[in-house]
Amino acid sequence: MSNNVLKKNLGSWLFIFPILVIHLFVVALPAMSTIYLSMTDWSGVGVPHFTGLTNIKRLLFDDDNFISALKNNIRWLAFFLTIPFVMSLSAAYGLSQIKRGVMFYRVSLFLPYILPSVIVGALWGFLLNPSSGFTGFLDRIGVPGFDKALLGTAKTALWSIAFIDNWHFWGFLTILFLVALQNVPRELYESAELDGANEFQRFRYVALPGIRPTLVFMLMMVGIWSFLVFDYVWVLTRGGPAGSTEVLGTLVYRTAFGDFEAGYATLQGLGMAFFASASLVSFAILRKRGWEI
Repeated sequence: MSNNVLKKNLGSWLFIFPILVIHLFVVALPAMSTIYLSMTDWSGVGVPHFTGLTNIKRLLFDDDNFISALKNNIRWLAFFLTIPFVMSLSAAYGLSQIKRGVMFYRVSLFLPYILPSVIVGALWGFLLNPSSGFTGFLDRIGVPGFDKALLGTAKTALWSIAFIDNWHFWGFLTILFLVALQNVPRELYESAELDGANEFQRFRYVALPGIRPTLVFMLMMVGIWSFLVFDYVWVLTRGGPAGSTEVLGTLVYRTAFGDFEAGYATLQGLGMAFFASASLVSFAILRKRGWEI
């Protein structure tokens, strides 16, 4: 019996085997090497020397920079789990109700997402320049609140970068929600309207349940991306001023290539991956509870 099953599945295993080999060399072996290097004093060159739990003790009890960067990632997460979702859901629902000109709005919303992060960051860096940028112009004509450099002030720098990333990202999120909303049967909206439901009630009780799989999946992905953020922070402030925009990604980069502590940076990277993967745990819990996601 077992031999027959083996022969029957042999073809399937032949297709799977190359993927397993690639996975071994591309994922499994580098992952094991990463775990080993995180327990060494490797500088990025030369031979690493095993240091046991020294790096772990340093990360948990002595690294204030890691805690500070983690807090900034959590702030980033809080921002991107609220404002972009509210904006994108509202825009997507509005677009789903119109019949003409949707393609124009799709292209307009998606265009910022396909622009390179470096170009977008440089452009916004110029616009927010207090001397020659748009904010400087607003200050000169007397608009209050723009007399300081938004990217050069600790209280506003992180939120300014988050706003810039949101400008780049929310159109992409809107398009995903729009596609999901267009797959909700129109009959459900019509039935709700016949029952006397207003616009908000149709959104709350028809649209949102209809796109729940997409919504939950994107919440999970945004949770992961929020702990992997790097590009806009590095282009605009490099973690400054005074570490107010330092996130885990820039901290790992600085530790590895600025302080030449690649071994310890590897452990910081594992910590970053741990917090990013927490979203996957939430996703698995919802699946276990019977959510169709």
